[in-house]
Order: sequence, then C-alpha cells, then structure tokens
Amino acid sequence: MLFLLIVLFGSCKVQNPLLLPISIDLSEKIVSPKQYIIPKSDQEIKIDGNAFEEAWLRAPFTKNFIDIEGEKIPKYNTKVKLLWDENYLYVFAMLEEEHIWADLVMHDAVIFHNNNFEVFIDPSASSTIYGELEINALGTTWDLLLQKPYRVGGKAINTWNIPGLKHAIQFEGTLNNPLDRDIFWSVELAIPMDCLLELKNNPKKLPKEGEQWRMNFSRVEWNHEIIMGKYRRKQVDGKILPEYNWVWSPQKVINMHEPEKWGIVQFTHKAHLIDAKFKKNPNELYRQITFALFREIRFGELQYLMNENYWSGLEIKAMYDKDQYLNAYFYKTHHGFELKCVLPDQDFSYIINEEGVINKIP
Repeated sequence: MLFLLIVLFGSCKVQNPLLLPISIDLSEKIVSPKQYIIPKSDQEIKIDGNAFEEAWLRAPFTKNFIDIEGEKIPKYNTKVKLLWDENYLYVFAMLEEEHIWADLVMHDAVIFHNNNFEVFIDPSASSTIYGELEINALGTTWDLLLQKPYRVGGKAINTWNIPGLKHAIQFEGTLNNPLDRDIFWSVELAIPMDCLLELKNNPKKLPKEGEQWRMNFSRVEWNHEIIMGKYRRKQVDGKILPEYNWVWSPQKVINMHEPEKWGIVQFTHKAHLIDAKFKKNPNELYRQITFALFREIRFGELQYLMNENYWSGLEIKAMYDKDQYLNAYFYKTHHGFELKCVLPDQDFSYIINEEGVINKIP
C-alpha cells in the first residue's frame, strides 16, 4: 500500500493526503502593496507635460521605482504623482534617461517594444477587469482592457479606447538624437473619469472620501544600439536582449498582470494632505495569502491538486511568517476548485476559485 501511494503521489511532501493537512511556505511569495493618497485638485490642470500648478506641487511623488521583482535598484530613477477631480484622474511621471528615443507612431501599436511608461488601473480592486495605458516618448499610446488576467485565459481587448484622453511629453534633452546625453522625459496624463467608472462594479460613481482603487505603474527600458544614426533595441547573435521592468509596487515576479499585487491608491476630497490618513485594511495580508495559495494551486507547487477528483475539504496550512499559519480548505468543483481561507478573529472567510475571483463569505 505504501508503494502504491508513492506511485500515485510521486514526490509530494504529503505522506497521506487523504488524512493529513498540506503545509506550504508562502513567506517569500507574499507582497506588501505600496500606498498613496490622491489629493483632489482645486484648480484647472493644463496638460503640457509639466507639473507647475499649485495642485501638482502639493501632490507628493512616490518613492523611486524598484525592479519588478523587488530587489535590484534600476539604473535610472522614475517616480510618479497623482491628482483627481470630477472629470479626470491625473498622472505625472518623471523618467530619468540618458538616451530618449522612440519610433512607434501608430495608436495601439505594441508600445512596450519602445522604452515606455505604463499605467494599470483596477477601480473595483477585483483583480479581474482592469485597464492598461502605455505611452512612449513620442506620445504614442496603447489603451487596452482585460476582463481577466492573461494567466487564466484573458485576452487584451485592443478595441477598448479611452475617449477624451489628454497627454503631453516634455524633455530635458532631445528626442532621437544619439549625439548627446539627455537628462529626463516627463509624462502628464489626464484620464477621463467616465471611462474609468465604467470599469467599476456598481455603483459606477465618482470616488467617495477614502475610497481605494488598485493601481500600478511600470517603466519598460531596453538596452539599445545605434545603427546608421538610429536607435534600436540591442541584439546579440540576432536575438533582442530582454527588457528591464521598473515598477512602483513590486510584483516579485516578472509579470505585471497579477493585479492583486498592485499598489493601493486612496482618494481624498481634500486639496491638502496634512490631515489625510491612509486607511489600512487589517485583512490585506490574508487577502494576499489567499491569492498566493491560488497561484500555487493553478501554477505552482500545489498544481497536482487540480488533477485529483476526490480531494474535497482538504486542509492546507499556509505559513506566511515564522510559526504563523493561515488555515485553508481546498474543494474540487465541476469547473476547477474553490479555496476557502479562514481568517482569524473575523466573521467571514475569503473564498477564491480557479479563475482568481475572490469573495467574502460568512
């Protein structure tokens, strides 16, 4: 019988998965999303690629971006600041750069084949439907919608557009001139609120005081070479070298499309942030653990659970810190699975399915 179990379950760490709970260490796979409070502008913002208005001067910059995996320090600094009003969500980015170049000019081209700046927005913090906007130094944009992340079969909807989008670029240097050294380029965006509110669950209304959305910002940077006076992505042995990905809120993996890891932005109706405080969700850690377990079951160490039809109610003990565990229960369904994570000292649990859709249940 022991031999049979070994054959059936291979190198699994569980001696008898029908009787014993599974233990898994998630301590290196959980993120702590960055936080930002967005002040409300009390004046008209001119979209010119600068941020000289008093409202912009009151809005704080984020800290400089970090490598997407959260470890390496980027070669160039990048930082953003945010504002909002009833009509727009405003984004201003400063990107240090010695060589400012771009050659893509068609709307909805694959803009990350140039150095670019990217905005990801999930107004309902659902980690399912979200919008993405990319822009290069020429001001060429790519706006797209995902109704679910790529990892669970989502496809980019390029026909989704942001009507009324305003944008402007400024340079401290020159564009597409390899004969000099540049200092930075800046991006200013005014994204219409009407378009973003369509991505929200009901009610599709302007943010209330303290309302929180999920957002992240990314910068794609390529090694380059100069051929006949023009920039292009650097090649070695006929292959383009991989890009760098620098972000506001680290993902711990080279994948921006794990939206549960994005930063948290909180809206205030105040023009000054002196008295504004960020409202921390006491259960954010448990939400992150729930998603980490989902990723392990769909794509990682626990993927073998997907292939066993009779494991229902199997207990999983998820270690998220030294001697700290969260209990979860795995259930097979006709479509895949559901995972229930029991929160300590709470009257609800998180439940997540094979699509990464998360809900609270009593």
